[in-house]
Amino acid sequence: MGASTFLLAFTALFSIVNPLTGAFTFYGATQDFSPRVRAQVSRRVAFYAFCLITASLYVGAYILSFLGISLPALQVAGGIVIALSGWGMLTSPDTSTEQRRSEASSALSDHSISERLSFYPLTMPLTVGPGTISVAISLGANRPTGVSADAIRFFISTLLAAALLAICIYAAYRHSDRLAAAIGKTGTAIVVRLSAFLLFCIGIQIGWTGLYQLLSTLPFATPQTLP
Repeated sequence: MGASTFLLAFTALFSIVNPLTGAFTFYGATQDFSPRVRAQVSRRVAFYAFCLITASLYVGAYILSFLGISLPALQVAGGIVIALSGWGMLTSPDTSTEQRRSEASSALSDHSISERLSFYPLTMPLTVGPGTISVAISLGANRPTGVSADAIRFFISTLLAAALLAICIYAAYRHSDRLAAAIGKTGTAIVVRLSAFLLFCIGIQIGWTGLYQLLSTLPFATPQTLP
């Protein structure tokens, strides 16, 4: 059970987080940071992502139940946030390199902006969004109950899967500048804009999935009446 649970959890979470694609979005948001600051932000994002995923795995379902929030509602709210983030990145005007460096240098004098960006939006929702949280909650909801050998193996397997995913996030984000350099400035600009557009589409899809499930619970709603 341990190996199969680890593979299931890691592949399911990795396919949604997709650190390699996220690295270009990360670089687009941190391209004016120094390598040292970018490394610090990468560590924070990986750590925050690990905390969010593990919290969703083990207590996410309880928190949603306590607050009376359903997974579809979480998907709708998260989809809106992701879509807005993607739209903002997609429509943000390009500024000159000198202007961006000047703004970044003045803003990063006390590293306050890097600390703010580390959690929102770089970790939540750009890296660990509602889709990842929903998958983690679903995985955690199927865990063995009680204190048993199967429950311990599940805990260890999923914890290792979350830790390995965090390492992948750190490695991809930490070396996002090298990935960007490999495809050049023009290629990076194209990939960043394309990633922003895909992020916007993902937000719309996640929001629609949640909205569809919410609409299906209405008394007059049937599969035939829903689009």
